[in-house]
Amino acid sequence: MPGAGHVSDAGHALGAACEHLIGLRSPQGWWKGELETNVTMDAEDLLLREFLGVRDDGDTADAARWIRSQQRDDGTWANYYGGPGDLSTTVEAYTALRLAGDPPGEPHMRAAAAFVRRGGGIGAARVFTRIWLALFGQWRWDDLPALPAEMIFLPPWCPLNVYDWACWARQTIVPLTVVAAHRPVRPLPFDLAELRTGRPARRGGHGGALGVLDRVLRRYQRHPLPGLRRAALRRATEWIVTRQEADGSWGGIQPPWVYSLIALNLSGYDVGHPVMRRGLQGLDRFTVRDERGRRMEACQSPVWDTALAVTALLDAGLPATHPAVAEGAAWLLGEEVRCPGDWAVRRPGLPPGGWAFEFDNDGYPDTDDTAEVVLALRRVPLEGVRPAVGRAVRWMAGMACRDGGFAAFDADNTRALIRRLPFCDFGAVIDPPSADVTAHVVEALACEPPADPAVLRRGVAWLLRAQEPDGSWFGRWGANHVYGTGAVLPALAAAGIPPHAPAVRRAVAWLERHQNPDGGWGEDMRSYRDPAWIGRGHSTPSQTAWALIALLAAGERSPAVEAGVRRLVSDLRPDGTWDEPHYTGTGFPGDFYINYHLYRLVFPIIALGRYLRAGRHDDPDAVDPCPPATGDGPGDGDPNPSAADRLDDGKAWPTAVEEGAG
Repeated sequence: MPGAGHVSDAGHALGAACEHLIGLRSPQGWWKGELETNVTMDAEDLLLREFLGVRDDGDTADAARWIRSQQRDDGTWANYYGGPGDLSTTVEAYTALRLAGDPPGEPHMRAAAAFVRRGGGIGAARVFTRIWLALFGQWRWDDLPALPAEMIFLPPWCPLNVYDWACWARQTIVPLTVVAAHRPVRPLPFDLAELRTGRPARRGGHGGALGVLDRVLRRYQRHPLPGLRRAALRRATEWIVTRQEADGSWGGIQPPWVYSLIALNLSGYDVGHPVMRRGLQGLDRFTVRDERGRRMEACQSPVWDTALAVTALLDAGLPATHPAVAEGAAWLLGEEVRCPGDWAVRRPGLPPGGWAFEFDNDGYPDTDDTAEVVLALRRVPLEGVRPAVGRAVRWMAGMACRDGGFAAFDADNTRALIRRLPFCDFGAVIDPPSADVTAHVVEALACEPPADPAVLRRGVAWLLRAQEPDGSWFGRWGANHVYGTGAVLPALAAAGIPPHAPAVRRAVAWLERHQNPDGGWGEDMRSYRDPAWIGRGHSTPSQTAWALIALLAAGERSPAVEAGVRRLVSDLRPDGTWDEPHYTGTGFPGDFYINYHLYRLVFPIIALGRYLRAGRHDDPDAVDPCPPATGDGPGDGDPNPSAADRLDDGKAWPTAVEEGAG
């Protein structure tokens, strides 16, 4: 048990952090931290505006100031804080600065160009970068992989159809097929000769049949069947327009947004057309301006942030009737998605019900956000909560994949053939089940059991099978094994897996082995490509909190927990939050990362709140990973059974453990 002084320090830190978090709430009740990424977002925004003829000199200067501020001492740009220089990111940043008027002879430009040449020049850049350069005549369209617009006609059962791609990829690929069909060139007022080496372009894919297919399709791209091509472009354009969100975006994320605007412009939509105007105006809401310049968010996370904030404040001990909690929950309730989206292609008979990541991307709810919203809302006495939670539980259960796991946006989006296309040299292009998403859904389903208990049993079994030999779990949407393990242990506890289970003991041992000498935890983004970095990295508040949340869920009251709490308490800033320049969020493992600015606050609050609650033996929720749900109004409580009794009186879990061990 912690000493009284230690508890007092943790309590003071928790109070200050809660006060800071409440102060960040919007007047409408939601929270939204900045999502910081690399400068490709800013470079591509300038290139988009140049292509459309709407680039503003003032915005260009402000964006250039931000891009320059992110350049490293060696002249490169990295994909995350403290990471190595990235060639493609550096090419795009350099091009944007040339567009802003930076002369190639300036020292910072010479250093960047030298790095690019050492890395193989433009030809060594990823396909997406070379597509941007082809738009401006700096790369040949003939030297890019084929993307025929006719793929829009492939039925969902056919390999390589657009629904084989993950939702974020399909929304990007469809407009790119339109762009590739038009092969536009709108020259820049300069040439990038200083970035060329004469070496051949790098090739994606693995040769073989797909390499032959690419060569055949390239020839077809140059001489398509006119009638079929016109029909394909018409269908693709309609597909794009129908998927524009209410805020003007496509999916609420930058890549499909910019490519959709370019594709529609090439299809005859001028910048004054309502669809184009909404798209360009919507980008303003994703623009951050401060003394450092102008920068773009790749996406926004108000639903995710608000669900985590509500959970954090409840775990900290605020009553469910507190205005910050109640108003945040009410806003979440109003964001429920009640219409079908692309997910219905694979689950056509499933009634909708769930939540999306952003303000307006109703076409793409996801199981991860839905699970976190359910875990938050079920604890708030608000009219309408119980029906909404019921719809969400039904929808999540229906989104289970064939193997029992859960992916984020689609069910059974696992056809790996698509990864081997020559085009796919960057980013995740399919959406298979992952441990972190499956864990969040399992935790929600354990607290709000689905109509079919087998869904929950199979989810638990999937998690047990997915445990790494070292005892950890891989983290798809956060860095990395600390995130995955931090998600799975609370889920197993909620599902009734006891703390003494072998899988839990192996995970606890892994976390304790990877605790830093300063008491914290951290994992560098390099762990996605280099196993030597797994579980290793500079201690961060969010990752330390993930480890603590996991250890507490496993029933640990160990020196490791005490040291982690001391780390959080000692690192708290005077204003009640923590510094976290390191990126701990993942967009595409190995390629694209995110610094969620609210992670540094909400997760430490959850960890400290649960730590303090675990020390209070008079708290009936202290040993229950699923605090009791509330009814639709005060006094309408819906008490839950204990975790061990939630499903089949606890009899299902030995079977689940045996299945997982297999």
